[in-house]
Amino acid sequence: MGETAKRVSLVVPVYCGAATVGELVERVLAVFASRPEKCEVILVNDGSPDDSWSVIEGLADRHPEVVGLRLIRNFGQHNALLAGIRRARGEVIVTMDDDLQNPPEEIPKLLERLYQGHAVVYGVPEKGQHGMFRDFSSWFAKLALRFGLGFRHASDTSAFRAFRTQLREAFQQFGAKFVSIDVLLTWATNDFEPVEVAHAERARGQSGYSFSKLANHTLNMVTSFSSRPLKIAIVIGFLFMMFGIAVLFYVVGGYLFFDRVLPGFTFIASIVALFSGVQLFSLGIIGEYIGRIHQKALEQPCYVIAEQVGDAVEP
Repeated sequence: MGETAKRVSLVVPVYCGAATVGELVERVLAVFASRPEKCEVILVNDGSPDDSWSVIEGLADRHPEVVGLRLIRNFGQHNALLAGIRRARGEVIVTMDDDLQNPPEEIPKLLERLYQGHAVVYGVPEKGQHGMFRDFSSWFAKLALRFGLGFRHASDTSAFRAFRTQLREAFQQFGAKFVSIDVLLTWATNDFEPVEVAHAERARGQSGYSFSKLANHTLNMVTSFSSRPLKIAIVIGFLFMMFGIAVLFYVVGGYLFFDRVLPGFTFIASIVALFSGVQLFSLGIIGEYIGRIHQKALEQPCYVIAEQVGDAVEP
């Protein structure tokens, strides 16, 4: 049995969450009112165009447990999470979205499983409520995480997670522009555990993740944290090289031994187009990696905190 935390830090990235973040905080504080741990709630405003920051300021004024961070612009969900994770003071960090699809009342399930001795616990929805296109996009992203990065627990990942704060030491110096909290956690541990949790329908607003955004996130994730696409390009190039050699032997052998000339411009054009496509595909992958190197050389920050409100005291 693992040790129970004295304090839990809940990190919530907020984007267009003015209508839900107030209810979220009230329900979180109600959950921890009957638990032994103290709780701090870190709300990271990720450049929201609505009144989210004003709501966060009001919550920080009313509740000493609430800390608000305002990023200078929109950096992305995982970047906002990283800002909150680095600010957290509890022995355990819980992350969740601001849309209330993961009910705060399910947090104890993650904590109890974590206290059994695990390093990271993911809340896996008993029944997802995202919709067909979002579910497909999420499935595709998890497939890339599993096969592109070799993360065998990819199917269990979600934004609703709990982990021990000490794990962040493994990525404390991380400074690249693109961030994936799930990948960073794999740098620290292999101990991932899923637990089924309830998943509610979205009551207000729409998800900020479209299929194109998730696809772009997946591409960034794979090319930023793994060299497997380059290896795949090498394998594809080798296979088509062998195919080209086989075609060459077929054509030359037919001419030398059977006095047969393979006619047809269509055949030649098809082969040229095929090989050109493979070359462009491989160059595209190499180009993505060169782009990552260029972005790293620019030393663009993961996030920039413009303002902080509230300062939850140590227990």
